[in-house]
Amino acid sequence: MVIELLLFIGSLLLSFRLRYGPDIPYRNMEAFKGSIVYVSIGFVIVSILFGTYILYNKSISDFLFITIIGQFVVSLYIMALTFAGRWLAFPRSVILINFFVGCLILFLWRLVVFKTYQKLSGSKRVMIVGMEKEVFAAVDNFSNTKSIRHIVSHVVLSDYYENVRENLNEIDIVYLASQIEESEKLRIYDLLMRQDKKFFLNTSFENLVMVNPNMMNIEDESIIEVSPFRIASEDGIIKRLIDILFSLFLIIISSPIMLVAAILVKRSSEGPILYRQTRITKEGREFEILKFRSMGVTAEQESGPVLATSNDVRVTPVGKYLRSLRIDELPQLFNVLKGDMSIVGPRPERPFFVEQFEKMNPHYYLRHNVRAGITGYAQVYGKYASDFNSKLNFDLIYIKEYSLILDLKIMLQTVKILFDKVSSRGLDEAEHTIHSEEELVSKGIKVIH
Repeated sequence: MVIELLLFIGSLLLSFRLRYGPDIPYRNMEAFKGSIVYVSIGFVIVSILFGTYILYNKSISDFLFITIIGQFVVSLYIMALTFAGRWLAFPRSVILINFFVGCLILFLWRLVVFKTYQKLSGSKRVMIVGMEKEVFAAVDNFSNTKSIRHIVSHVVLSDYYENVRENLNEIDIVYLASQIEESEKLRIYDLLMRQDKKFFLNTSFENLVMVNPNMMNIEDESIIEVSPFRIASEDGIIKRLIDILFSLFLIIISSPIMLVAAILVKRSSEGPILYRQTRITKEGREFEILKFRSMGVTAEQESGPVLATSNDVRVTPVGKYLRSLRIDELPQLFNVLKGDMSIVGPRPERPFFVEQFEKMNPHYYLRHNVRAGITGYAQVYGKYASDFNSKLNFDLIYIKEYSLILDLKIMLQTVKILFDKVSSRGLDEAEHTIHSEEELVSKGIKVIH
């Protein structure tokens, strides 16, 4: 982080020299000196919120996106600072030059760091333990990731403790993909601690309950208080205030885009400009979500309610672009202003699907302890195509881990996923590809019973 900050400051100085030559005007140099502390703080905060310094789950393309978008946000921040006073004035030409210079210098540095990290840390061999269904899904997740940090080398489908113990020297991490007997899980955990091996757990409800606990001391005993799946009331008030201010700001700056989108929707197909649909939000309350219409008006007359799929034939040509750029969701800012939604929160589902999901998962109602959101933890850290159980786990993690910083991080990460086609796909029924032990073996994975 320190080296990056020095490189960023150096890129600013280089940009001044590229603009003015060796003799930088005194006024501009004073502006640089007077604002460097504020600019540096902004750069560090943006870099942290974009997850720049978390390396294990990144690829080179991720760093390219992070660098370009991060520099764009920092440039906007510097321009905003110029309104604070003339002593912070940066020439716009220098800000523009620095965008390109900073992107080049920082990306090359991050590439060196990432390659060094990969060389020094290498790939970790993962043993996945559990029942077939959960194990196959876990192997898919590890196989589909862009990172080479974690490589599945072993799969254990029965007699878990003994098989883990016998193959311990061949692996670095054990990932428990299923719920197993508590006594056997503790034996495996004890074994791994003694051998200095890592232990991963899945995000089942039993494990999520223990996330972010409160510690209490009563006389001579320490007690673990399980935290609820709710946002504290005082945090909720601050969150609502930010929602109001941020939605008003976004409505103002996005109004030209919404005007163009409305014209295109109206001219491209028959029907209303806005699409209204009943969704579920906080405490199970129904509301009408607003979106720019991206499908024909008869899209579900014969099929009834169905989830969106990748390459959905019901989507109009204009709607395809509106959805890929998330422009179709801009009218939801009015839902936020009204109080039906939040900027960040679980994506709202339709009553028809909520009833189905609640029958399949008795804990589904917990996601309705907060307002539904335009963007959320599941959209940023998962995939749009994830099944409802996976998205539910992301939503519950968000509620448990909620903080203002987390909301800011999700909002910035949302900018990144706008350029990621995977995150804007619909549900794909063929998403999971592992269906048999033979397929595991063909991938070079050792299957153990």
